[in-house]
Amino acid sequence: MQLTHRTTGAPVTATYWMDHAWLGTHVEPGVTLDVADGRITGIRTGVETPPPGATVLRGLTLPGLANTHSHAFHRALRATVQVGSGTFWTWRELMYRTASRLTPDTYFDLARATYAEMALAGITSVGEFHYLHHAPGGTPYANPNAMGEALIAAAAEAGIRITLLDTAYLAAGFGEKPNRHQLRFSDTTAEAWAERASLLKGDDHTLIGAAVHSVRAVPAGQLATVAQWAEERNAPLHVHLSEQTAENDACHAAHGRTPTRLLADHGVLGPRTTGIHNTHLTEADIELLGSSATGTCMCPTTERDLADGIGPAAALQKAGSPLSLGSDSHAVIDLFEEARAMELNERLRTHIRGHWTAAALLRAASADGHAALGRPDAGVLEPGAPADLTTVALDSVRTAGPVPRLAAETAVFAASAADVRHTVVAGRHIVRDGRHTRIEDVPRALAEAVAALHH
Repeated sequence: MQLTHRTTGAPVTATYWMDHAWLGTHVEPGVTLDVADGRITGIRTGVETPPPGATVLRGLTLPGLANTHSHAFHRALRATVQVGSGTFWTWRELMYRTASRLTPDTYFDLARATYAEMALAGITSVGEFHYLHHAPGGTPYANPNAMGEALIAAAAEAGIRITLLDTAYLAAGFGEKPNRHQLRFSDTTAEAWAERASLLKGDDHTLIGAAVHSVRAVPAGQLATVAQWAEERNAPLHVHLSEQTAENDACHAAHGRTPTRLLADHGVLGPRTTGIHNTHLTEADIELLGSSATGTCMCPTTERDLADGIGPAAALQKAGSPLSLGSDSHAVIDLFEEARAMELNERLRTHIRGHWTAAALLRAASADGHAALGRPDAGVLEPGAPADLTTVALDSVRTAGPVPRLAAETAVFAASAADVRHTVVAGRHIVRDGRHTRIEDVPRALAEAVAALHH
């Protein structure tokens, strides 16, 4: 496999006509959107019929969705991890087994198919939390970033943007060396991680960011190295945070403080940083995250799949932490399900309905997610923004019936990824009428990529 970035041709000049569009606060009928050089150059409302030459988008057109937290190879675990019982830690052993079988070639195939599934679900940008760096046993590939470049190439082939969050993963736990599975994750030191990560290159569709896997996987004395690397590049910095109570207990035993306090003490928190999960927090943790404007990425379908618990999303947002959403382990890939799950989880926890409006949930699934991935200009249908959008059918068995002015509520609380009809990235039609324009048979590509890991 040749890992080159697929070029997308000359800049696109196009006009799209949307019979209904979400403009951030309301549903507007009859909207045209002009595109040049991959960006929106104009929006006109009150256009009752498609102008000559315009591409018609029937349904509700939204800003493209942002999948803020992904582990592409976890897509191979779907269903296989649903046999029997257990905990996060027993699930992790099955995950390690799959990770051990991946090569740059098979990783490319699996990620390409997984990112194509995301495009079919209306996702135009993914944050790939990437820690599978080396060959089994920890030996670097001849190209030390062969695995990361496979992910970048896969996203280009699938037609979506990627923020590659290259992840420092140096230890099995506090004071523990990596186990045999984790050797291929580790660069041994944060300095060696930074040296390798610095070789990665972005492009129009690719941003390079950083991640601390967790406080248990990066020794406290090396956290600042990762944070400084991201700061010097004005790059996003993500971290798994308090996903499990066992992590909190171990951190207290090792450092006498919570993981959030440990990150704060080493300069990791801040507006470019996003904590993933943020599930088991103290009130002081919530205040630290909110006051520093550190983001929160909730991954409800994974958090419930792994029996992690329900995080304090409403309290975090009230404290000042912007919310985004991710499909994480890809038990399902459906940002509408993630959005409504965040609200419905909070209803179950509090016995109160209506913590977020449909508008707020769409913002978490789009604009705030893109901002967490280093694209603060994305996630809106406005002139100057990237021409990334997705259209949801309003005439499926799930969405038919409600009046058009409630189309946002319909999308968030009734639609699924199966209702996505169109996905446009940088003005280019990636999904048209529910079919991927670049990968002819995405289900077959997924089946073949997963099967290759089990032979």
